[in-house]
Amino acid sequence: MDVEALLDWYEWVRRPLPWRETRDPYALLVSEVMLQQTQALRVVPYYERWLSAFPTAASLAAAPTRDVLALWSGLGYNRRALALQRAAVFVSEHGWPSDLTELPGVGKYTAAAVSSFAWDRDMAAVDTNVRRVITRREGLDVDVDARADALLPRGRAAVFNQAMMELGATVCRPRVPDCARCPVERGCLRLVVAPARRVKKEKFEDTDRWARGRVVASLLAGEPFPLDGERLERALAGLERDGLIVRDSSGRPQLP
Repeated sequence: MDVEALLDWYEWVRRPLPWRETRDPYALLVSEVMLQQTQALRVVPYYERWLSAFPTAASLAAAPTRDVLALWSGLGYNRRALALQRAAVFVSEHGWPSDLTELPGVGKYTAAAVSSFAWDRDMAAVDTNVRRVITRREGLDVDVDARADALLPRGRAAVFNQAMMELGATVCRPRVPDCARCPVERGCLRLVVAPARRVKKEKFEDTDRWARGRVVASLLAGEPFPLDGERLERALAGLERDGLIVRDSSGRPQLP
């Protein structure tokens, strides 16, 4: 892969996403947690509101859980908000660890992304987009992590990781790659694996995730739950297990 061609292309086409304009590790951690399983353009307004309310790790660590969940509401997977707050507590008390996987809820990818974007550490951040770009170019049996590390231009990890992610998100797309616009198409195997036959998906409103989100939203608004019976109890049990609700002395659910 011609890495210089990739970086030149990225400088011309990069989307003006707000987290690309900062080196603040806290702001970058917020963006990476929000971006898990959520499209970038949908994250932008949540990210901006969040940093307006909680501009530092210390301010998030000290915030009431209700306020944290209220700002997160609508992004889904509310436990990510609690994990982010626990990470902020750790940073407020101990500072940023050299190995970011020591933070609650931070895995290998997020640690590499924040480390490279904040401090330009030579760490390749391999997300779903990057993994697809490399396997499509070089085959299903390639060691993606090793290959990404080999391609990484030392001292320019931040821009390389952003460029690879941009390529996967906007050009080397999962189902319909736009090879004509690819800056590094030379030598690519163009391996597009036929998608597995789709099974009829369950309606989102019928999922436990929807039910849990509605329960949290109802508690935030002080409104009655929009469901009852076994489905409500299953949602409450899951939320309690994840620390998103607690029960008072009478057994009634409430936010922590």
